Amino acid sequence: MSGGYFDYKQWQLLDMADEIDKVVSKGGIGDDEWFTAFAPNTLTKFSEASRLLKEAGAYVQRIDWLLSGDDGEDCFHERLAADLEDLL
Repeated sequence: MSGGYFDYKQWQLLDMADEIDKVVSKGGIGDDEWFTAFAPNTLTKFSEASRLLKEAGAYVQRIDWLLSGDDGEDCFHERLAADLEDLL
């Protein structure tokens, strides 16, 4: 597997983004017995946070591969641009 400079911790950012997305899709947190709904403007901020975490994950992933010697600088820039484009 490539990378490893950051001990693959960038995946934790993406896991957090996924958890936030689940809360947004449900409109809140909890289950049938206990549920807290959040206002739309709060959920909008959650969505913004998720997007930022995904962007940060893409940056850290590409930096990880560059620092680990898996990619050169040209490849770093190309892959980062592609990864960020995929997030749109």
